[in-house]
Amino acid sequence: MNEDAGVGKGRWAESRGPGKPHADTKVDRWLEDLRQHGADAAFIVSKGRHSYEQDSLEGRLLRNAAERVLINVATVAARLPESFTAGHPGVDWRGLQRMRNLVAHHYDKVASGVMWSALTDRIPDLLVTLGLEDR
Repeated sequence: MNEDAGVGKGRWAESRGPGKPHADTKVDRWLEDLRQHGADAAFIVSKGRHSYEQDSLEGRLLRNAAERVLINVATVAARLPESFTAGHPGVDWRGLQRMRNLVAHHYDKVASGVMWSALTDRIPDLLVTLGLEDR
């Protein structure tokens, strides 16, 4: 892709490719956002649980990033239309929203183990269930 590709054409112009100027739908873009948030979660996990739980600047930054990732995942999931979510009954869509609200409004009450589990299990499982990632 050349340097000028997609300039002034919106966030997703690069992914469309030649001959497909309107191929991406909102759902496709949201699913790509979920995939990217999953990659962010995997990056945090790659730093290790010890670093994540450390009482240090690095630990605080990792925990703050994890909270943001979970909020972003739930926010994107809430945008998905009912026609999409109904096709994935195995996903606890309500539970995802409840977790988002807990993290966003009562972050001081969320145990680090719960967040770590979301990063290591819940988010990757969601991506696999939606066909966005392989295990």
